[in-house]
Parts: sequence; C-alpha cells; structure tokens
Amino acid sequence: MKKTITHTCQGTCSQAVIATVDEGRIVEVSFVGGCHGNTQGVAALVRGMQVEDAIARLEGIDCRGRGTSCPDQLARALRKAQEA
Repeated sequence: MKKTITHTCQGTCSQAVIATVDEGRIVEVSFVGGCHGNTQGVAALVRGMQVEDAIARLEGIDCRGRGTSCPDQLARALRKAQEA
C-alpha cells in the first residue's frame, strides 16, 4: 500500500521532505528548499531502495554541526512512513 508522508524539517535549509513508500520500498522523494542539486541527488540515489537500508545509511548525518542534515531529515521522514 502506497503511503506519502510530508515531514517538516528542523535545523536544515530544506523546509520539508515529501516521501512516498510502497511495500517497504521508496518510490519517490522530493525536498522543499535546500541545496537543489544535493537534494535531487539524494532523492535519486534512494529511489527504489528499501526503507530500512536508506535509514541505516542516512540517519545521523550532520551538516555543519547542526546535529542533523537533509539526508538525516529524510531518514526521519522514512521512519514516520514506517509508523503510519
């Protein structure tokens, strides 16, 4: 069953992450704001991945000592999708 989650980002240049997940696999990801090239790259790299694999790779990545990053916020959005 397809689920789309919108996650409001905290502590990053991106304002939000929109992630669509189906049967534990990432279908699509888009970021609102942030470094356009970087967020497009991250979205393209995770497309088709298992949610758990993406979370394991992205969770805890830090940007400039903020304690989070756009990839970390994506991991948080994916966790939300799992719980929904």
